Amino acid sequence: MDKEITFAIAYDFDGTLSNHNMQEYDFIPKLGLTAEEFWKESSIIGTRQNADHILSYMYLMIRKAQAADLPIRREDFVNNGKKITLFPGVETWFDRINSFGKSIGINVEHYIISSGLKEIIEGCSINGKFKKVFASSFMYDVNGVACWPAQAINYTTKTQYLFRINKGALDESENSTVNRYIPDEQRTIPFNRMLFIGDGSTDIPCFRVMNNLGGHSIAVYDDKNPNGKNRVRDICASGKRASLIFKTDYSENSPIEHAVKSILTKAVSEAEILELIQKTREEFGIAPD
Repeated sequence: MDKEITFAIAYDFDGTLSNHNMQEYDFIPKLGLTAEEFWKESSIIGTRQNADHILSYMYLMIRKAQAADLPIRREDFVNNGKKITLFPGVETWFDRINSFGKSIGINVEHYIISSGLKEIIEGCSINGKFKKVFASSFMYDVNGVACWPAQAINYTTKTQYLFRINKGALDESENSTVNRYIPDEQRTIPFNRMLFIGDGSTDIPCFRVMNNLGGHSIAVYDDKNPNGKNRVRDICASGKRASLIFKTDYSENSPIEHAVKSILTKAVSEAEILELIQKTREEFGIAPD
């Protein structure tokens, strides 16, 4: 090809790159609660108040932290992220995929689209590997203490961020670009050069968007979780959902690595064919479609 192309890989976080919800590594234990107790209470609040369940858990985090006299500044959440453990191979995954992409003429960009907290992700060991982290986050008062949600990303709003990547509208506070009609050929990263990787029911809308618009999708499961395989099987069994299923093993030469490399190679072939078509039309003076 005459020029390098860009390919975007977007990931859910909890259950996709790490094996627990990110609040469970450090924040919830400091409250003196089990994960089950915290999430049960959050669910009850959401149901009772007819509230979005992401807003419910964020509200409960603030309320419980205040009751326990637990500091909740941005840096405290970032420190929580240092306790996150990742699935096998994740630490080196991004460099390996980037290196392979470069070898075949692709610039690979990595993104997070998560209902978890951006501030906690900022503290984890792989934070610097992403072009952009789209995740729920807090506003902070004059004392630097979390006081109100700034972003709350649930299972349906996740899809907005696929379009932001597609159109290059990466600033969450700027909506004109993501809402404006842009012809497919003028978009920053076409959907056939995008891949979404997720693990749960909250990722179904993203799977469907990717498949409906010519993108790629992978559902992953933790084989140490007795329900993990059944969950992704149910997710993929009906409708236009995830096309591929793999274990959450991102080690070198793992099945998911081979699959992603194949997807990247396919993207190069498609771009080469398109380039040849365009050159042929120019050579014979055929007007663009």
